[in-house]
Amino acid sequence: MTSHSFLRRAGPLVVARFASAVVTTVVPLVLARAMAIEEYGTYKQLFLVGVTLTSILAFGVPQSLYYFLPRTEQGRPYIVHVLVLLAGAGAVAATLVLVATPWIGELFSAPSLPDYRYALATYAGFFLAASPLETLFTSQGRTGVAAVNYLVWDSLRAAAMTVPILLGLGLHATMWSVAGLMVVRTLATWTLAANAAPGPWWNGAALRAQLAYALPFGAAMAISVPQHSLHQWVVSAQFDPALFAIYTVGCFQFPIVDLLYTPTTEVLMVHVGELERAGRLADAVALSRDASARLAFVFVPTCAFLIAAAPAFIEGVFGPKFLDAVPLFRVSTLAVLFGCFPLDGLLRARGETRAILLSYMVKALITVPMVLLLVGMFGLIGGVLSWLLAEAVGKVLLVARLPRALQLASPRKLLGLVPFRDGLQATLAAGVSVAVMLIWHRVIAGRFDFLPHTFFWRLVPLASDALVFHVTYVAVLHAQGIRVFRVLSLLRRPRPATAPVLPAQPDPGEPAEAPVL
Repeated sequence: MTSHSFLRRAGPLVVARFASAVVTTVVPLVLARAMAIEEYGTYKQLFLVGVTLTSILAFGVPQSLYYFLPRTEQGRPYIVHVLVLLAGAGAVAATLVLVATPWIGELFSAPSLPDYRYALATYAGFFLAASPLETLFTSQGRTGVAAVNYLVWDSLRAAAMTVPILLGLGLHATMWSVAGLMVVRTLATWTLAANAAPGPWWNGAALRAQLAYALPFGAAMAISVPQHSLHQWVVSAQFDPALFAIYTVGCFQFPIVDLLYTPTTEVLMVHVGELERAGRLADAVALSRDASARLAFVFVPTCAFLIAAAPAFIEGVFGPKFLDAVPLFRVSTLAVLFGCFPLDGLLRARGETRAILLSYMVKALITVPMVLLLVGMFGLIGGVLSWLLAEAVGKVLLVARLPRALQLASPRKLLGLVPFRDGLQATLAAGVSVAVMLIWHRVIAGRFDFLPHTFFWRLVPLASDALVFHVTYVAVLHAQGIRVFRVLSLLRRPRPATAPVLPAQPDPGEPAEAPVL
């Protein structure tokens, strides 16, 4: 496969990923502004239950198609196995929702939560049953069709969620609207998948192979997903829906991190493999440092701007009723800096998946007491701190494995992974930009009060702050001899090998697709 054909086939999925990120970001922003804060808190609690269940019960089964379909001419049994397994998982999810929602409502101090259990059960069950649609097309090399499906279904789901709220029909109508859409999507998935490949309808040996492939990743996901969401469960259990709504706004994460971190990690994995084949594994340290430098030039200013402009950001994007989330948002935004170091990519490139699984297990073990302790001591801010500390521990565990993975003679060689000079340059530019932006903010204070108090007009002060910040940042970098458009060069797709590059095995710490609720 040539570089041009590889990029041409991957391009639609890149566009679809970006569009999906936009949709998943915009939907909660629209709902936050249109709903009463208590109703928005209930919506986020439903989101928490739905995502946790569907992410765990998918158990890595859809991703098995990435591995098996390109390796066989008789693909139908693998597809049918996935459909049947996920239909069963959907039935389990629906049953758990129906049985557990009354108890969860009591736990969350949300007596209205059980009123939504039938809609949530329908949504969760059919979401799982329909989840392999895009994975099927991608694993067959039909990336254009997969991209179209991503765009169509994400757009329909966004409309199903926002239109009833904007029409004043309430959360019940939204839940049934999106549940009905998942029923239609399931019918489409089964119709398209049934004859997507030749072969028998069932193969016991193939099923055992699929389960052997999927179960380790599913087990890791069963550990990682609850660990990532535990702080939200604890906060929701100890505070009312209105405060939980404020907490979830405080935990908002900008999608730019995933949009840049994921492709950078994929690029890094490919290049590390090339270095290993060439007998130059030692060069992987410099390669990783270069990738971290380029990520730092994006993530350091992103973090600095969001912390400095937090009040304007929260008020402009979510509305003034969520201004109490500003301290939480400032603390949670520090997690952006973790994205500067693609450590998991280095370990996966060296086949160190056990080390990654171990880090998930350790994080899960320390998260439980840490969340309970810190939330009890510090309230809402304690939940954010517990999540940040757990992520930091996970990074440390990955770093501890790197000397062996990269065959470094001394642990001191790990310092070569840190882009000290580039990081300081980015920090200096971001610091100067914050100072200039704050001065500008004082100068224009009150100048926009005449504007209508609607969503887009409220963004004008934030947009002016962002413009001043980023112009200053680029100017300071330029004064240091750094050309902004060149520092992102490592974020481009790599030149692939002459043989087809199969999709990497899924990161068990990240759900393949989380429901947008």
